[in-house]
Amino acid sequence: MNLPRLALTMGDVAGIGPEIMARALTTGELHSFCDPVVIGHPVILERTAQQWNLPLSVVAVNDPAETVTEGVACWNPSDDAVLSITTGKIQAVAGRAAYDYLVAAARAALAGQIDAICTAPLHKEALRLAGLDYPGHTEILAAECGIEEVAMMLYLPAGNAVRGPNGLGVAHVTLHTSIRSVPGLLSIDRIRETIVLLDGFLKRLGITPRIGVCALNPHAGEHGLFGNEEAECIEPAVESARAVGVIATGPFPADALLRRAVAGEFDGVVAMYHDQGHIALKLIGFDMAVNITLGLPIVRTSPSHGTAFDIAGQGRASADGFIAAARVACQLALSRQKV
Repeated sequence: MNLPRLALTMGDVAGIGPEIMARALTTGELHSFCDPVVIGHPVILERTAQQWNLPLSVVAVNDPAETVTEGVACWNPSDDAVLSITTGKIQAVAGRAAYDYLVAAARAALAGQIDAICTAPLHKEALRLAGLDYPGHTEILAAECGIEEVAMMLYLPAGNAVRGPNGLGVAHVTLHTSIRSVPGLLSIDRIRETIVLLDGFLKRLGITPRIGVCALNPHAGEHGLFGNEEAECIEPAVESARAVGVIATGPFPADALLRRAVAGEFDGVVAMYHDQGHIALKLIGFDMAVNITLGLPIVRTSPSHGTAFDIAGQGRASADGFIAAARVACQLALSRQKV
């Protein structure tokens, strides 16, 4: 079987994206499980490799499906404006380029030119400065794919502090929004859809998933004392998911549920908002947690960290998370080929 063709989007080039990509490409590990093509500016990638004395030969190509016999293929679907960026600064030009790279990758995946996408981080404020009204990768990809029901999941493979044999996936009902807005965004349909999306992903890993659902309020609301969202929408959503065959239980207080999940009692957890799920997963597996977009017709993963402007250009960025995300993307691409 041929290795999956994996698009690596460079993200915001003012952050650590170019460095983690150059480091990942020179470890030799990536090439053992994928046929990579970088989507970004070849000069940026080449400069970064030279800056840190990394033995990387970059070959500019005109098509994401074009292969090279030596070196790493790099396709630039944007312009040259990023060549003048300042490392570690929020800039509109970097936001625009990151958007261009991602959209080009999504369209290439939809066209069958590539098998999966692994994205380096972009910066939400840089997107906004570029006039792009998207909170992040998930929303851009949903728009490009014409999909409304998507969810972001952090997945920690087995052996990374998770005691269960199947790892742990945590999907989020709401994502890049204020805490104040979360209760109004919760609905039976939205919660049920997130449970079902998580169940479908975990089944693709070849397991029969056990899913725990977080409450929104402390102590699961204490029978309405701290809030009614559990009774009004979370409990009915769990029952609705169970009615279609999902092994789901809850809502449980989030602090207790996530501890139980890490101990191996659950394969997946549905969190109601961003930090409810992110804090626990990043605490136990920051470098190895993989961000996966659920519900898309294409495969997309990314490392769980951000642009890290504070260390950009200092040679301190680790490629471990990016390599882990790339590996999971290829596993998902291969599982699709078997269906």
